[in-house]
Amino acid sequence: MNNPALTIYFDGACAFCRAEVAALRRRDRGGALAFIDIATPGFADFPTGTDMTALQAQLHAVTRDGQVLRGLDSMHAAYTLVGLGWMVLPLRVRMLRPPLEWAYVQFARHRYRISRLLGLSTPAPAPQCDGNVCRPGSPWLKG
Repeated sequence: MNNPALTIYFDGACAFCRAEVAALRRRDRGGALAFIDIATPGFADFPTGTDMTALQAQLHAVTRDGQVLRGLDSMHAAYTLVGLGWMVLPLRVRMLRPPLEWAYVQFARHRYRISRLLGLSTPAPAPQCDGNVCRPGSPWLKG
């Protein structure tokens, strides 16, 4: 994973987020994705034009060429890269985009509560990553 196609900035304090990262990691057989946990103490590797408030508000990702993606665009790119583009196909339907954006913002805002409701409220394991980047084979990402 020397030069991933997409680097995803995720909230490792969110159990649902950790579960999604673990699922993406399992599907990412080609090493197209890298993951950076913004909840790691001392995190300061902000993508261009972002800060912690922005990263906490919605998922962010950075493409290999430096384009910063936010929210649903991040999800669409990640799922497509691991062969699950069909799952996010509704994100490409113009009429569906506004209600899906609204739903995503609500979900992101309440992700800790939703994690608990889904029974995913277990504490985050200590990261086993190289700095802030979790690479393939990291036991922390295996779920």
